[in-house]
Amino acid sequence: MSRPILEVIALDAADAVAAQAGGADRLELVVDMAADGLTPSVETFTSVREAVDLPLRVMLRSRDGFTSGGPDAVRDLAIRARRLREAGATEFVLGFLDETGGPDLPTVQALLAELDGCRWTFHRAIDRAADRETLRKELADLPGLDTYLTAGSARGVDDGLPTLCAEAARSIAGEPGHRPTLLVGGGLQLKHLPALRRAGLAAFHIGGAARPGGWDAPVDADAVRGWRAVLDAPLDA
Repeated sequence: MSRPILEVIALDAADAVAAQAGGADRLELVVDMAADGLTPSVETFTSVREAVDLPLRVMLRSRDGFTSGGPDAVRDLAIRARRLREAGATEFVLGFLDETGGPDLPTVQALLAELDGCRWTFHRAIDRAADRETLRKELADLPGLDTYLTAGSARGVDDGLPTLCAEAARSIAGEPGHRPTLLVGGGLQLKHLPALRRAGLAAFHIGGAARPGGWDAPVDADAVRGWRAVLDAPLDA
């Protein structure tokens, strides 16, 4: 198995530098974790891009929750996506549900029109979907979708482990709708890693776990380094 991917949430350039020093493979760039992560400014993106050379996925989200906020909010977010692309952003994170719990395809497609084929992650909205399998089928042909960020359950990885392991088997088999990488995050703890890795999962996402001091504290390079060491250790160690 290739080296597992470790993605770390960064809020600014200092976080990005610490995450890279600790061994992160990729960053998810957001602001305002009180609202569970919103779109950063172009200035924040630029400062992070100048500080590190890691792959960087930028959140496209203007409000807490998994709904778009309506046509005006979608237009504003599309403009922000366009400006981030102009500033050099090439990878993104997004995901919206409609009132039925299905994927909000008009909103997703409006944003994809600005991304011009960029790779992107459908974030944890999948864990709130009315039907995960139906959502996957409806998103399967969208350009650039290569990752699902998921805990397997809205309640987190503790509850979602069986779903994650089952979906990993379908992903390994290359089933339609299951080809995007499963990026495990949402209440992820070190204790979960052995079972997840044995199931074939190889991409992991941490936020609070990289900040022992809480969200008001910066990313701690040693905390990231600890995760890197566990992920790089042989499974039978």
